[in-house]
Amino acid sequence: AGVPRCGASLHDLNKGLKIELNANATCVWQIQRNANQTIRLVFSYFKFAPSSSCETESIKIYDGPSTNSSLLGQVCNDTDAVPVLQSSSNSLTFLITTNSAAFTRNFFAFYYFFSPETELENCGGLLTSPNGTLTSPNYPEAYPEFTYCVWHIQTAKNTKINLQFQDFFLELDKNCQFDFTAVYDGLSTGTGLIGKVCGRTRPTFESSSNAMTVVLFTDYANSYRGFSAQYTSIPLPGPVEPDTFLKCTSDSMEIVLSKSYLASLGYNETQLQLNDPSCSPVVTDSVIFSFPLTSCGTIKKDEGQSITYTNIVSLSTTGNIITRQKALQIIAKCKMENNSTLEVIYVTKNNIIQNTTAVGRYNVSMSFYETESFSEPVDQSPYYVDLNQTLFAQVSLHSSDPNLLVFVDTCIASPQPDFGSVTYDLIRSGCKKDDTVVTYPPLEHYGRFKFDAFRFLKHLPSVYLQCDILICDSKAANSRCTAGCISRQKRAISSYTWKTNTVIGPIRLKRDLRSADYSESLTKAEAEETPNLQQYSFYTLSFVVLISNIIIVVAVILKYQTRQTGYSYQKIQNS
Repeated sequence: AGVPRCGASLHDLNKGLKIELNANATCVWQIQRNANQTIRLVFSYFKFAPSSSCETESIKIYDGPSTNSSLLGQVCNDTDAVPVLQSSSNSLTFLITTNSAAFTRNFFAFYYFFSPETELENCGGLLTSPNGTLTSPNYPEAYPEFTYCVWHIQTAKNTKINLQFQDFFLELDKNCQFDFTAVYDGLSTGTGLIGKVCGRTRPTFESSSNAMTVVLFTDYANSYRGFSAQYTSIPLPGPVEPDTFLKCTSDSMEIVLSKSYLASLGYNETQLQLNDPSCSPVVTDSVIFSFPLTSCGTIKKDEGQSITYTNIVSLSTTGNIITRQKALQIIAKCKMENNSTLEVIYVTKNNIIQNTTAVGRYNVSMSFYETESFSEPVDQSPYYVDLNQTLFAQVSLHSSDPNLLVFVDTCIASPQPDFGSVTYDLIRSGCKKDDTVVTYPPLEHYGRFKFDAFRFLKHLPSVYLQCDILICDSKAANSRCTAGCISRQKRAISSYTWKTNTVIGPIRLKRDLRSADYSESLTKAEAEETPNLQQYSFYTLSFVVLISNIIIVVAVILKYQTRQTGYSYQKIQNS
C-alpha cells in the first residue's frame, strides 16, 4: 500500500491505501472502473484527532462517482465498528475532512471490485441453536482471498452468548489492518464492537444479550488456516432485555413500557417523562406514550437519505442527594427511509445500549380529481373518460409533520396493472415526457399534475398509472423536491428523504362504456326472447306428437281391417 497524497482517482481491481493527513485537510478519493461489478470498501484502521467530533472531522462515503451522490455512510471518532461498505454500482467516492488540531491522522483503507452473485460456502448465516460452532471457509485449509462473511447468532431471550475460539490463525498485523475477525454485541455491524483480532490467538468474547455478530474479512494475500469457534448460551439472572414496544406512523409515535419491567428496575409510571414533561402517559397494564410526531419535544433531524424523529423517556430518580437506583433512559427513534419506516428503541442503562426494532411505512395515496381545484376526488373505478379529456391526478402524504414536501419524480402508464407489458412515460426524473403533461409546484403534502386522456393501440381498453414519489424535508436547502426536472447526467445532484411508488387505475374511454352498455342490452334482449322461443318450441313439439299419434291410430285400424278381409270362412265337409 502506498501513501497517497490528498485525494486520488483509483482504477485498480483492488488496492490498499495507507493515508496520513494533517490539520485542515479536505481530500477526495474516487474509485471507478469500467466493469459490471460493485465495490467493497473497508476502513480497517482509523485514528482521528482525539478531541474531534463527527461534525468537524470525518470520512464520508458516497455511493457513486462524486460527493453529490447519495451518502452511503460516515466514519468518525465516535464510530464503534470496523466499517465495511458496499456500492450499488461500479463507482464509489470518499471524502476525508480534518479540523485545525495539530495532529497526524492515520487511516488504512482497502477496496476491491467483485460480483455480488458470487457466494462462498460456509460463509456467514444465522445461527439460532442454544449452542453451536462456526468455522472460516475452507477450514482447516487456507481461507480464500477477498472473503467477507457475517454470522448472526441469536439465542433465546434472557440469555447471553459466550464465544470461544478453539483455533485461530489469521495474518498478523499490529492494527489488524489486512485480515481480521470483528465481534459485535448485537445483530448489527454498525455499532457495538466488542473486539477485533488477528494473528495467532485463542480469544473469548461475551455478549450482554442474546445476540452477537461475527465478521471475517480478508484481503488478497497471505491466507492462513482461519478459525474454529464454539458458542454457548448462558441464562441471565433477570430481565435484561427491556419489555418495550415502539410504533411509528406518518402521524404519530407510540411508546409502550410494561409496568413489570419498570418495577424490576425500581421505577414506577409516576417517574416517567418525555422531552416535554407536560406530555403524560396513559397507564393501564402498561405505560403508553402516544403523541404526534412533531410534538412533546420530538427532535427532527435530516440525515441526507432519511429523516429521524427522536424523543427520550427519562426515568428520573427519587431523592435529592443520593440514589441507589440505576440511571436509565429510553431513546425512541422513528427513522423514515427508502420504502419503510425503521423504528428503533435504544435503552441506555449504565452505559449499556440495547435496542429493539419494528417496521412501518409512510401513508401515501393517489387519486384522480374532477377539476383543477382538486376538491372533488373521483370515486368510480374504472374511471371512464373521453379521449383527450384533461385528467387531474394528486398524490397525498398523510402525515402530521407539516415540514415535508411531496414530489412526483416519475410516472409511467401501462395497459396492464402489473406494468409488465408495453409502458409509456408521462414523467421521468421530474421531466415531462408527454406534451400534454402539466406539473404543479410542490404544495406541502401534495404532488399534482394533469394530462390528456389517451388509449393504447391494438384496442387495449385500460390505462394504469404508476408513479415514483419522493418526500423531502421542506426546510432542507436544494432538496430534490424543489429541483424540478433533472437530466440523466445530473440525476445525483439533489437528495431526497424517502422514496416509494403508488398505482392508480384503470382509466377507460366512455365509448368502451357505451359499447359495454350496448352489449349488455343485446344480452338482456336475447335473454327476454329465450322464454318465448322455448314456449314456441314446446307447442310445436306437442303438435307433432299429436299428429304422430293420430297417424299411428289410423294405421292400426287399417291394418286390422285388412287382416279381417284376408281370412274367409270355409265350410267343413262332411266326411
